[in-house]
Amino acid sequence: MLAALIPIFDENMAVKAYSIFSQKFNNLLDPWMQGSGLYDGANHIPGLEIIQTMGIETVPDDKEIFVTVSNISIFADIENQCDAPHERIVLLIDRTVPPVENYVNRLKELKDQGYKLAIRKLAVSEFEAYRPVLKLMDYIFLNNKKIAIDKAKIYFSKLYPNAKLCAGNIDTQEIYEDLKKSGGYQLYEGEFYRMAITKGQNEVAPLKANYIELLNIVNDNNFELTEAADIIARDTALTISLMQMVNRMTVNSGISTIRHAAAMLGQNELKRWINTAVVNELYADKPNEVTRLSLLRAKFAENLAADFGLAMQKSELFLMGLFSVLDVILEKPMEEALKMVQVSKDIRDALVSRQGKFAPVLEFVEEYEMAAWQEVSRLMILQNMDMKEVYEQYIDSLKWYRQLMHPGEEGKTA
Repeated sequence: MLAALIPIFDENMAVKAYSIFSQKFNNLLDPWMQGSGLYDGANHIPGLEIIQTMGIETVPDDKEIFVTVSNISIFADIENQCDAPHERIVLLIDRTVPPVENYVNRLKELKDQGYKLAIRKLAVSEFEAYRPVLKLMDYIFLNNKKIAIDKAKIYFSKLYPNAKLCAGNIDTQEIYEDLKKSGGYQLYEGEFYRMAITKGQNEVAPLKANYIELLNIVNDNNFELTEAADIIARDTALTISLMQMVNRMTVNSGISTIRHAAAMLGQNELKRWINTAVVNELYADKPNEVTRLSLLRAKFAENLAADFGLAMQKSELFLMGLFSVLDVILEKPMEEALKMVQVSKDIRDALVSRQGKFAPVLEFVEEYEMAAWQEVSRLMILQNMDMKEVYEQYIDSLKWYRQLMHPGEEGKTA
């Protein structure tokens, strides 16, 4: 199976929920699965399996998760496929679920069990016929590229005032801002939050300059622990984070200074901690999904290192993932942003020109996180990658992120 979590935002660019996009088979490698075998296990819902595997705590702050159900799996024993709280699961249907009595009754049953409901991919010509279904929906997704979205919001707001409207397929910040100004939508979905910066006009704030200085120090060969510790001491948030990190690793250590704490970690562990903790602080004034994206890319790229014959350079791949949204963070073109940090030529080539030996890893990670399964399938064939291993590497990245950002939750399951 392949799976990816896609964020859904509100008007403040805060993540309110995630959609799980999945694919059970590699259709390029196993084209026969598109035929007679397509409905094998059709009652099984991959999205629920993913939640059960990764643990509902992987998605923090009680955010909802949208899970696609088909016209067959909607009649499955959904409750016993995943033991996550029902109120956090939104069952997402599309036009393949017809607006007829047995389906409408089933949707009512699921609502009575505490699940929320959402629908997407309706054509304008189907709006009237789907009234019995739409009345039950908690969320309605409208495709920005296929529907006159300004007119559609008036129609749905008037007829279905209890449903939240989600504007989907938004590619740019400009479209997002225009839709916000016009009002009527509660949620937004698309690639707009991670678009590359093409113009750099802003100076880097002093605090960010400190973080960049620290990143440059620790990514230099044989950096000095004391020099890094002195810069950490300038920032309260980093100091607290460092002390918490050391306290989790040691007992009765009697740490009295920041330099002592840095020495307790050692050069390699301090470098790794700084590359994650500093990035988290550096991105603090951006949507939290950008931080999450950066860290997940870092860990996923590191996990994929062996598949691309780069096992000995997994630390560099981790750093490449961390800095892959540096243009968004510093609000400068990537080439300008990378002039401010010290990275290897391989990382620079991949991030600026999409060339070099790291570029295929970056391409795979980006295609995967967009759930572009056709392209992911093609790349897996080229690299002779096993689908199960890729899935496990992605889930491991999600769990790592949960433990990094919520260290008190290690060991929890769904």
